[in-house]
Amino acid sequence: MKVSLWFYSRQVLLLLLLLLCSCSRSNEEAPVIPPLTHPLSSPVVGYGVVRVSYTHVVNEPNPNALSVDYLRQGSIVQVIERRSITNAQGLTEPWVLVDGNYQGWLQELVIDIYDNEAQARTAAESLTK
Repeated sequence: MKVSLWFYSRQVLLLLLLLLCSCSRSNEEAPVIPPLTHPLSSPVVGYGVVRVSYTHVVNEPNPNALSVDYLRQGSIVQVIERRSITNAQGLTEPWVLVDGNYQGWLQELVIDIYDNEAQARTAAESLTK
């Protein structure tokens, strides 16, 4: 079987045309610059909205601790830390360190925690209506 020179030259020409069309000048993308602080190193775990009508903020994660402040339903606080404490009966209680007017501890069961302040504000508005 004889293949003509015309066939090869047509194939080479088609290949060169495709290579030429695929080579285009494009702007280089800007490099990705990470934030100065890593998102996981944020001092805020989330934002809490008090869901009970009234609660005390205490100076340590203990139900019998000294009250440093109080919060009403719909109050928004920054949640700085989450901690599980074993009580006298051997049960685990989740506590959160919050920052509002004063920094102190709340039992986690009295607040709902949200990822950002906007979500917390929306939730607080629905509680106070």
